[in-house]
Amino acid sequence: MANRRTGPQRQEPLSREAIALSAIALADDEGLEAVTIRRLAQQHGVTPTALYWHFKEKDQLLDGMAEQLFADVQLPPEDSAPWQHQLRSVLEAFLAALRPHPAVVALLPSRILASPAGLALTERTLSLLRRGGLQPERTAEVGGYLLSAIVALVTAEPGREHPSEEEARDDAIRAKRASLIALSPRRFPTVIWCADALANCASPDEYYAFNLDMLIGGVTTIADALDDDADAALPRSE
Repeated sequence: MANRRTGPQRQEPLSREAIALSAIALADDEGLEAVTIRRLAQQHGVTPTALYWHFKEKDQLLDGMAEQLFADVQLPPEDSAPWQHQLRSVLEAFLAALRPHPAVVALLPSRILASPAGLALTERTLSLLRRGGLQPERTAEVGGYLLSAIVALVTAEPGREHPSEEEARDDAIRAKRASLIALSPRRFPTVIWCADALANCASPDEYYAFNLDMLIGGVTTIADALDDDADAALPRSE
């Protein structure tokens, strides 16, 4: 006859990663303000003390959530492609990790240098800009801007404010278009001209692809201008 356990089963201790993943999922569902140590403890059926072993306060929990998102970035392998192409692949990998979690991405910019995964993303980005010929000051400036821009793109994804249900979404788009069309044509002629596009923006995939084109195009223009300046500074042979 099989032995029966008469006492309560021993629960495996929660890991830092498991808590961070639960916090991210909660933020996805209810917003970042819903994330508290007490709420997570309730979800896992433990006392808050069990979570304090890993995160003593909410700020540390937020750090752990950001650390987990950086760890989710699947950096592409290095290859012999032009630096601009590799840089775009790195930004695409960062974007892929962030798009499912718009409620959490605001945590990242101030924490990117505080975790190994964030440092790895930063190193890869800066090294590619360095290959493009940028000096340290400009490399740091442009690198920070690019990574922050990816966060901003996710935060501002067009249409995210509309309901997900199709009929309600269509109603919201029509209402937004009507409000724009009703503006003064004397004061806002171009807003009215763009009313359809502003009310019903491009698909998310098109939105991200176009903005990545702009980011990479801008960095390439800067790098090309530096090359031209360097060539102009070379002494001319007689």
